[in-house]
Amino acid sequence: MTENPTWRWKVAQSLEYKWWQRYLHNKDTKAYLNWKFHYWQDLLLKLTKYIELPQSKSILDAGCGPAGIFMALKGNSIDAIDPLLDKYDALPHFTKDKYLWTHFQNQSIEQLDATEKYDIIYCMNAINHVENIELCYDNLVRALKPNGYMVISTDAHKHELLKKVFQLIPGDILHPYQFNLQEYDAFLTNRHCEIIQDIIFKEERIFNYYITVARKK
Repeated sequence: MTENPTWRWKVAQSLEYKWWQRYLHNKDTKAYLNWKFHYWQDLLLKLTKYIELPQSKSILDAGCGPAGIFMALKGNSIDAIDPLLDKYDALPHFTKDKYLWTHFQNQSIEQLDATEKYDIIYCMNAINHVENIELCYDNLVRALKPNGYMVISTDAHKHELLKKVFQLIPGDILHPYQFNLQEYDAFLTNRHCEIIQDIIFKEERIFNYYITVARKK
């Protein structure tokens, strides 16, 4: 089910940083960070139907990017990891000194080595960017405390035929893995996590952008 697309991942990581450079190039730093903070704050409020706003929790932001959900989680103890953090240091929009509640580490999810440490793990728009998705789910679930919550967002295929085409031909090189929602959910349920809710956050022609809230049994 899940070949290890190492070559695609290496290309994807290089293009990922170039994408961020282009995307942020003409964006005013203060305005962008203000917008991103309110984006995360609004998202957390929308999730309160399924998971309460975290306070004084141990949290992992896995694949955090330069402006991840850590921004809106003041009052908690955050670990934020991403294999491109050293490169993001060159971007003015990555102002990690502002987020004193966050410990940043240049690390991939494959390198995560924690056991039952976190109350909540957020992995936002990152899980289909990884090199070894099976290992990443193993590490994320192992790092979560019993009854802890996993919040994962990703683009999931809507059409089986197009999914097969994207798997065979790299039509979306930034995302080495191409799955539908049921397959993404199975990565969690096969690791003793209960799906609380799959939320359609945005609908597109080929993909739907889902946020999945799960709980470790």
